[in-house]
Formats: sequence, structure tokens, C-alpha cells
Amino acid sequence: MKILYLLRHAKSSWKDSSLDDFDRPLKKRGRRAGKLMATYLRDQGISPDLILCSAAKRALQTLECIHQSMDANIPVEIKEELYHASPKGLLERLARLDDGVDQVMVIGHNPGLEALAANLAGDAEATSLKRMTSKYPTAALAVLKTSVKRWRELGPGGARLEQFVCPRDLES
Repeated sequence: MKILYLLRHAKSSWKDSSLDDFDRPLKKRGRRAGKLMATYLRDQGISPDLILCSAAKRALQTLECIHQSMDANIPVEIKEELYHASPKGLLERLARLDDGVDQVMVIGHNPGLEALAANLAGDAEATSLKRMTSKYPTAALAVLKTSVKRWRELGPGGARLEQFVCPRDLES
């Protein structure tokens, strides 16, 4: 079984209009959401074999927030190709993963991440699927499980949406 964690970057700031979109940092609310997700990941024992992260500043800062809750030895690959990647591009990147990687986390952007999750989720708990397809907010996490043995076998409808968690779900 392979597990795919799709984490959208946390809320970014538009405060400095001179910055290119690629260089926008997290805003305070985004850092708070990142910490909430880090606690959730730790509490759930989520520790992927590999993290693929967009090279955009807001994605890297999201990685910094959540990586503290995981084993420091988890390999991380920073990929410019994940910035504004299409669902097809994301799936093609996953297909190139070593099959010894059983769990991978992708930290990326909408609309590609949301579309990939919806495309893969052939089976799901109805409420989670409805929530995910109606809105995939910043710092939201989709957990998809699949029975494929090789990443290149993963395709449309080939996974089950096990969880969809948003930072607001974790606020107390």
C-alpha cells in the first residue's frame, strides 16, 4: 500500500506588492496554521518516507513549520516543477518515485493539488470528499491511500481519501 499526503501551503501574505508571487512569505495566520498542522501530524504519527516541496517561499516556510514535528532524517526534495504544477504534472512526478518509498508528502499549490486529490479519490468517506471538493483551503491536508505497488500505476480513481483535515478543524 502507498500513502500520499497532499498538503497545501499555509496562508501567504500579499502585503508587499513588489514581491513576485513565487517569493511571497507566510503571513502570521499561515504560521499559526502551520504549527497546528505540525501538531496534528505529530499526534497522528504521520512521518512520510519522502517530502516533495515546491520551491516557492510560502511552501518552504510551510515545510519549516511541519518538519519540526517529524523525524529530522526524512529526505526532502525541493522542486521548482511543483510550483503551479498541473494535476497531470504532479501525477507524472509521483510516477517517477522510487517504489521503495511507501509514503510521500507533497507540499504544493492550488489548483493543481486540489484537482489531483479529487482526481485520485475514487473512494472516500462522503463528508470528507464533499468538504475537500468544495474547498481546499491553505494548510489543508488530504490523506490518500492506494493499493498500488508501484507509483507509476497510480491513476484517476486509484486511491481512497482517508482524511481531509483543515487548520480550522484543529483550533480549540
